Amino acid sequence: MRSRKLWIGLLFAFTLVFTMAFSSMSPAQAAGKSSEEKKYIVGFKQTMGAMSAAAKKDVIAENGGKLQKQFKYVDAATATLDKEAVKELKNDPSIAYVEEDHTAHALAQSVPYGISQIKAPAVHSQGYTGSNVKVAVIDSGIDSSHPDLKVSGGASFVPSEPNPFQDGNSHGTHVAGTVAALNNSVGVLGVAPSASLYAVKVLSSSGSGDYSWIINGIEWAISNNMDVINMSLGGPQGSTALKAVVDKAVSQGIVVVAAAGNSGSSGSTSTVGYPAKYPSVIAVGAVDSNNQRASFSSAGSELDVMAPGVSIQSTLPGSSYGSYNGTSMASPHVAGAAALVLSKHPNWTNSQVRNSLESTATNLGNSFYYGKGLINVQAAAQ
Repeated sequence: MRSRKLWIGLLFAFTLVFTMAFSSMSPAQAAGKSSEEKKYIVGFKQTMGAMSAAAKKDVIAENGGKLQKQFKYVDAATATLDKEAVKELKNDPSIAYVEEDHTAHALAQSVPYGISQIKAPAVHSQGYTGSNVKVAVIDSGIDSSHPDLKVSGGASFVPSEPNPFQDGNSHGTHVAGTVAALNNSVGVLGVAPSASLYAVKVLSSSGSGDYSWIINGIEWAISNNMDVINMSLGGPQGSTALKAVVDKAVSQGIVVVAAAGNSGSSGSTSTVGYPAKYPSVIAVGAVDSNNQRASFSSAGSELDVMAPGVSIQSTLPGSSYGSYNGTSMASPHVAGAAALVLSKHPNWTNSQVRNSLESTATNLGNSFYYGKGLINVQAAAQ
């Protein structure tokens, strides 16, 4: 085979010289290369017996290829081939396969702007990511099958929807991602990626739920020793029972965080909803990426702090992702921040955690509209 191909090669070379001597064509045009060369992986048949490295090199060369490297544990080698060489090698009895040397890419994980805006990565770099902190997401459930979420447990108090690990609304799954989306190679990063998430379903797939369901959810969080509660929910009416259970949770050492509401402002009248309006709860308003208050963000003297809540990218049911607006999106930034602080200072009380978040917040203006300002978890965790 080699002598025949050598003879053909000499004949081709002579023809090429002749053509170049009597033609105005360029060398490249005269060569008329059959096709562009690419990298391939060439596999050898084991039925042919053990082939030496030299024999493998000869087979590739005889069929018009250029050997690049032979693998150590795989009976194959990388080679540079044009289309004709690929065809020849595929017909060679010693070759098992010829496949293109495809390219792989690193799977990307994005960091939503809000995570950086509250300076969570600075705490991550110190080795604190929320480990050993339990966060109850009291919401519409969490899609526990999402690859970017790890749900440690939960319960449902929606009579018609007994599974807390299904989320027919998507709200709870989105909130959960902002709190603790995993630090992996896909999707998004949460504020406290190592925190333990608990799905406490109190909102139905329609996005609404009775106060009694919420009270049951908070009682479950107390009984199961949660460290942080996030409630991205609210109503315009107060409730003696709801206030009592929230106060009980706080007295038991839980950091309770809630969305201030999306009612905007109304002069000097507070538009903060319940349970955020209760003094024992950290009420969270929303700002955009430029630290400007979102027009929908509720205002009032009960407002405590601000966090990003405009165009927040996070997890959604069905292994997907999406962008939502609302103080519902701001609240989990603060719940996640509380988890980060607790992971660094596990002996701190919930009052110390709250004071650290509020006292280190960046002042943004009138407290009626901005509370104490944008949280800075790096400063809070010092």
